[in-house]
Amino acid sequence: MNRERLMKMAGAVRTGGKGTVRRKKKAVHKTTSTDDKRLQNTLKRLGVNTIPGIEEVNIFMDDTVIHFTNPKVQASIAANTYVVSGPSQQKKLQDLLPGIINQLGPDNLSHLKKIAQQFQGDSSAASYGGAGGAAGAIDEDDDDVPELTSFNEAEQ
Repeated sequence: MNRERLMKMAGAVRTGGKGTVRRKKKAVHKTTSTDDKRLQNTLKRLGVNTIPGIEEVNIFMDDTVIHFTNPKVQASIAANTYVVSGPSQQKKLQDLLPGIINQLGPDNLSHLKKIAQQFQGDSSAASYGGAGGAAGAIDEDDDDVPELTSFNEAEQ
């Protein structure tokens, strides 16, 4: 027989023979909605209650903070479970510093000291003209208050 003819016949052969059931189309599952439903069912089983009136949540990790504004907070004290959900932002500790100091614990004290040293280094570099030039020629004695003179004496 001819090779081309054999290939044509082999392509036409059914997988399973005469009388077999057609293969059904595989259904595509949406995992995100099922994951959310599973999570909500599990939380409901744990007896989680919504805690109202929380304006912000900060989760500290090394030098970064995960910052939630107006989150939905749920808690189950018996199961030792806390759920924080909502839009979040990952920020540096320096960005939130003035209003966040009362939230810092003793474990973040070292990071706070490091930030303070950076600010002192930045301010001293700026006062001495870290870029060089005329600003670098300023004496340290310029911090004193100048003597009071009148404008008439300056003209003469």
